[in-house]
Amino acid sequence: MKHLLTRCLVLMLSLATLTATAADKPNLLIIQTDEHHFGTLGCYGGTIVDTQHIDWLAEQGVLCTSFYAVTPVCSPSRASLISGRYPQKTPVVTNNIPLNNNVITFASILSQQGYATGFAGKWHLDGDGKPQWSPERKFGFEDNRFMFNRGHWKKFSMVNNKPRVAARDGKGQPTYNLAGANKDTFSTDFLCDRAVDFIKANSSNPFCYYISLPDPHGPNTVRAPYDTMYADAKIPIPTTLKRDPEQVPNWGKPDAKVTAAQLRRIMPAYYGMVKCIDDNVGKLIQTLRSEEILDNTIIVFTSDHGDLCGEHGRLNKGVPYEGSARIPFIIYYPERLPKGHVVHEALTTVDFFPTILSMMQTQGNHPSDGRNALHLLQDTLQTQWQDLTFLRSTPGTEWLAAVSSHYKFVISRSDRPWLIDLKNDPNEVVNLFGDPKYAKIAAQMRAGLVQYVRQHNDTHARIPQIQAQLLSR
Repeated sequence: MKHLLTRCLVLMLSLATLTATAADKPNLLIIQTDEHHFGTLGCYGGTIVDTQHIDWLAEQGVLCTSFYAVTPVCSPSRASLISGRYPQKTPVVTNNIPLNNNVITFASILSQQGYATGFAGKWHLDGDGKPQWSPERKFGFEDNRFMFNRGHWKKFSMVNNKPRVAARDGKGQPTYNLAGANKDTFSTDFLCDRAVDFIKANSSNPFCYYISLPDPHGPNTVRAPYDTMYADAKIPIPTTLKRDPEQVPNWGKPDAKVTAAQLRRIMPAYYGMVKCIDDNVGKLIQTLRSEEILDNTIIVFTSDHGDLCGEHGRLNKGVPYEGSARIPFIIYYPERLPKGHVVHEALTTVDFFPTILSMMQTQGNHPSDGRNALHLLQDTLQTQWQDLTFLRSTPGTEWLAAVSSHYKFVISRSDRPWLIDLKNDPNEVVNLFGDPKYAKIAAQMRAGLVQYVRQHNDTHARIPQIQAQLLSR
């Protein structure tokens, strides 16, 4: 009897230790949108869409005002976020290139340390497959039943307990049509509902779940009632829609097809998509609160890249302009992050990997090209932080950029260098390169780029025009 009591006591102590250890581990919930202009969010100055739930995350957590996609295109940005590696090392330098098998992701590390891991939504790191549900290579996202490789589908359903694109053409092929999508089948709702299911199933143990929403990327369509919610909104027409030729770099040439009339036609649905996303963020927050794990969950809201939404006479992404390359980044974790803190220093997607693992106090030496910005987020930095980060283009329109919270320096194969004062020229129309007053700034940013290309073997630097601009004095 004595031995039995002793064994029971040991078992109880062991269970208590395991429970305490699990409680000490924070959960991680990542909400990523696609092709999302930061300016549509209230916390970034947006006034048209009431994004109360995303704004709540910013009010209660940390908002980064100068966070960039290291390459403002889907696949390279996503690969850098999950690996902390520059695109040339993953080697996802443009869309539809498969991620290398040897790439280590934060999900792989968390899975090895006992986390339940999962992913729902657009993956875009396994080649050309479309939609290609549940790719064979999981990269640490063990529950990837609701992961699809490519596409901006609008309606999903479950068939034989498996997800399926529900909108089909006459030949039975999946399409981007809404096809009567509702609050259960519309892509944003459907994927966030899968996240709700995962959270509830794993609320007693540490988990990491990544929701990758295909909106507000085009086509600009959304389910009712969001489809008419902003029909009467006064659509702002960017002052840079039409520009003088001397104000336009060759890497940023406008598309003559983009007009004010077109923006008035397509933007109401874009705003509707953003509102639908915000309502679903609210649903996720409420689920965490109901499960009594909100305060022990790190919530990240971000995007893979921006959408110019008519700025500089362009739609979509791929250029170093702010609307294309700068992305929302909000992180909530009351246990370790100060409420309402704002970080202005420039960061990119490669910095996420080391920062999140440090925040989660994950053990191990995990190589990364990024910088651990935890002390910036905590507002506890004791040393000088180099406010400079680096961006690169996809192949074919090669450019490199050094960016700080104040300036942007762009060199390319197609134009002279551009130096932009982001604070005093937020429209990015004045090139200060060659102005003696800014010679020191240009030299410092050029030196930073030189150090970056040498350290990370950026092949763009081998292009003669870029090489000459890097080496000139």
